[in-house]
Amino acid sequence: MSDVQQEEKESGISRRDKLSSLIDLGINPWPARFDRSQTIGQILTDWFAGAEPSADALRTAGRILGRRTMGAAVFLEISDDSGKIQVYANNKTLNEQEYAVLGLLDIGDIIGIAGEAFLTKTGEKTIRARSLSLLSKGLSPIPVVKEKEGQVFDAFADIETRYRKRYLDLIVNPSVKQDFRARSLIVREIRNYFHEQGFMEVETPMMQAIASGAAARPFKTHHNTLDIDLFLRIAPELYLKRLVVGGYERVFELNRNFRNEGISPRHNPEFTMLEAYQAYADFETMMVHVENIFARIADMIFGCRQFMYGDHAISVEGPWPRVRYLDSIRDKSGIDFTPFLSEENPSVDTAKDLAKKAGVDVSKANTFWEVVDEIFSQKVEPTLIEPVFITHFPKAISPLAKTDEKEPLFAERFEPYVTGREMGNAFSELNDPDEQLRRFEEQLAQEKAGAAETIPLDADFIEALRVGMPPTGGLGLGIDRMVMLFTNSPSIKDVILFPLLRPQENP
Repeated sequence: MSDVQQEEKESGISRRDKLSSLIDLGINPWPARFDRSQTIGQILTDWFAGAEPSADALRTAGRILGRRTMGAAVFLEISDDSGKIQVYANNKTLNEQEYAVLGLLDIGDIIGIAGEAFLTKTGEKTIRARSLSLLSKGLSPIPVVKEKEGQVFDAFADIETRYRKRYLDLIVNPSVKQDFRARSLIVREIRNYFHEQGFMEVETPMMQAIASGAAARPFKTHHNTLDIDLFLRIAPELYLKRLVVGGYERVFELNRNFRNEGISPRHNPEFTMLEAYQAYADFETMMVHVENIFARIADMIFGCRQFMYGDHAISVEGPWPRVRYLDSIRDKSGIDFTPFLSEENPSVDTAKDLAKKAGVDVSKANTFWEVVDEIFSQKVEPTLIEPVFITHFPKAISPLAKTDEKEPLFAERFEPYVTGREMGNAFSELNDPDEQLRRFEEQLAQEKAGAAETIPLDADFIEALRVGMPPTGGLGLGIDRMVMLFTNSPSIKDVILFPLLRPQENP
């Protein structure tokens, strides 16, 4: 048993002993209700607004984060969702039973306080407790974080434990709590934006008979009553486009997607996406939406459109640069694939040779354009720090996007990049049912040739397109990566409350 485990065991025994003492005193350690009149934030703002603290009675509650004893007097630091404040109590301010309870409190317990505000001799805002109620006895210890003059000591910094026990992380790390508040505000602001633009929010199935709409490996489940296999959705795209066929001209969904792929600082198998579709629009229209959304969120979070991410100064002020896909590869890797475009079947071996010379591993690529895209991923993506739209991706790797009329090997598609990360994906949506069927069949051929991730054919979606879908612009944005950007977070696990982790063998 480690020293930490031994300490936690001893603390647990001590807390159980105190629990028994509280029960002997006739105290309910977990009462059902406490009538709180003010939050700590309200007290700090209103009761200390003037030169002298308000003499009005107050009634608040919070979790104990610190404790100091000075003779018969006890100073507690308590916190709630709105802030922290000091509490002062002794055997004169509390009755006999309450003072006995005070002696049985631990850091982590939740208490209710009634009293009045005052300033200590050092000017610290404090509540003088006239009564004290135990609201929840903590039987397991919480990390003790020490803070003095703005400096934090003994921070709860173990990453693995913070992710596994997010409740502790939120209790003792205020910055983490603020990041998730920011996430909530970002999601709300995105909703507000699309509602203001005349979009309708909808919900589409999370269990699907065909895992289509993106090229990714799905999670599989089984429905007992129908006796059919189903998949957790990898994207809502094809269902949202069915709604455009049905006459809803502007729809969006903030959706949870599930992809059975690797875990990294950029990837979590369960993630949140925005998808939006606008009839009578194209991919250029969706670029404007992206610029507007990022600018609006920056204004909300920072009050301006320039901010720091790590060591990088980022400006989301529009318009963002537009750089064509092949041009970005030529500029960043020195490889010019333009001469190959005149060939009917460009050589995958030649592409692999060029990749090898550039130091790019393309062992998992099966086609010419897969090799090209691997070069883009390894040589271009990490360099795209300032906001930029990479446009006109190859049609061969864009099976749901409309073909560029001037350059038929490429699609009307873009991806926004910031801080070396893809933030989303957008198309002029393919609405020709015969061409879409042919693209699906190409995907099936690639799957038979060994491609690991392809888009399966959805016959009902083809039938919907045969009914007729207007010209449509579609957009997907990764919410988790956006929150990473606006909270200066290095890992996607920092912005997902409960990221997927490998189970502990001996928790």
